[in-house]
Amino acid sequence: MAIIGGAAAVVLSGAVIAGSALAGTPAKSNGATDARTLASPGTITCPDVKSKLPAIPASAQAEVDRNLALLQTQIQEANTRLKNTVGQGGPNFVNNAILGPLKDKRVSTIDRIAISIGRKGTKPTGLDALAPCTLNAGGGANTGGAGGTNAGGGQAPATATPSTAANQQSGGGAAAGGSAAVGTISCPDVASKLPAVPASAKAEVDRNLALLQTQIQEANTRLKNTVGQGGPNFVNNAILGPLKDKRVSTIDRIAISIGRTSAKPTGLDSLAACTLTK
Repeated sequence: MAIIGGAAAVVLSGAVIAGSALAGTPAKSNGATDARTLASPGTITCPDVKSKLPAIPASAQAEVDRNLALLQTQIQEANTRLKNTVGQGGPNFVNNAILGPLKDKRVSTIDRIAISIGRKGTKPTGLDALAPCTLNAGGGANTGGAGGTNAGGGQAPATATPSTAANQQSGGGAAAGGSAAVGTISCPDVASKLPAVPASAKAEVDRNLALLQTQIQEANTRLKNTVGQGGPNFVNNAILGPLKDKRVSTIDRIAISIGRTSAKPTGLDSLAACTLTK
């Protein structure tokens, strides 16, 4: 009995030692996992805009510089958001919630640069090709001048917080399929807020008013086609935010076209934000 008991004790001791050794193994594995989790999510890089501009009239220099600085801020905010949302959403999260909205912001900002140059010089064309950005998954930090490729940090971007306006126009309801679960996107009516439109600007204003409606319809279609995707802020980040950026640019073009031969309307940007009605 003593021999059996001793043998049992040896076996038990061996099991305890083996168990202790095995217990240490996951710690190394977890360390590797943590290292992977903490690895850089990559950086967003964008084409340089400044180097593609023609000679800038002195009267437009300040406005151009402001918008070039804004392009840089937009890249920094997008990189901060990329870092803060690692692991969120599905496989298309970065495209839908970060790269897509960034492109829309850049289109609007680049358009303002071209317009400001065109007031006193020849308006540059083809700059919209510089709006799309890419994700550098390698995580290399690329820095550049204002409006150039940059992987900077900066302040975390504010998510779209659409305001509710009086006289909202529900656009693209049919495109949303009328599903109560999906809801529809409603935007403030712009046409009713415009002053008298000069005859020389009417065609351009009408084109942009039609574009505003198309943008709402497209957003409602996207709302329907992406049900269940992303996290709780998906609609704000991937649909309402980009829609607002597009509307800012379109509404700005309306105001500019009116302002060429009449008083340029102000305050129309407050009509850019849209809301989700469920």
